[in-house]
Amino acid sequence: MDFAFSLAGLVVGIAVGATGVGGGSLMTPILILFYGVSPSVAVGSDLIYASISKAFGVGLHSRNGSLDWKLVGWMSAGSVPAALLTLVLLHQLPAGPQVDQLIKMTLSIAIVLTAAFTIFQEPITRLLPRPPVTLAGDGSFRGQRTLTVVCGALIGALVTISSVGAGVIGMMMLLLLYPRHEPIRLVGSDLAHAVLITAIAGAGHAGLGKVDWPMLASLLVGALPGIYVGTRIGFRLNPRVLKRVISALLIFVGATMLWKALS
Repeated sequence: MDFAFSLAGLVVGIAVGATGVGGGSLMTPILILFYGVSPSVAVGSDLIYASISKAFGVGLHSRNGSLDWKLVGWMSAGSVPAALLTLVLLHQLPAGPQVDQLIKMTLSIAIVLTAAFTIFQEPITRLLPRPPVTLAGDGSFRGQRTLTVVCGALIGALVTISSVGAGVIGMMMLLLLYPRHEPIRLVGSDLAHAVLITAIAGAGHAGLGKVDWPMLASLLVGALPGIYVGTRIGFRLNPRVLKRVISALLIFVGATMLWKALS
């Protein structure tokens, strides 16, 4: 077991537990920038890591009844076909610098978007329009399901290429599309969808031989206690300050990844 990877898992786990932000946005670039892991292997390994670590949270939400399985289904109707199509396209591309550059470019953009959504999540939520209930019995608006499928497709493609997007970006899209839903049900639904799409994308990358299983085991050894420690820290510190610190770090990491992709 490589304890250097366990340390990375611990650091990212603490960030995720304390703020709810991090995950693939930190893990994948850390593996690429500091450990010299190839982008494709970093993405594939992180996808499996995400699906396993987030599954525990889904179990909790399921027991609490804070899951909207219909919403998960509409998201998956777009994300699953998009993920499978993206995997086919990645399989057709010859392995080499071009694929690595594509991953780095997509990853850097996804990280910056994640940071921006994290910073502006509360102001955007306060400004969300409230659709009139008269449009539908449940307070939804026309085209809501279609937009949900489209957003799912975008997330599916983004996650498959970069391992980023199923968390914060997916949550922000749900907040915009479902302002009348209870936030806790959106969180649970987003988490369940993230487990599904990362598992499918991760399996596809594993089929391409792009998962380092010993490294993945080491990451999980550090991540699981890290999430617990981070959660305890999060109870004692100001979550807004923590999220701003993580967001600043994500912007720096995203800019670094973009610079390396273009250089």
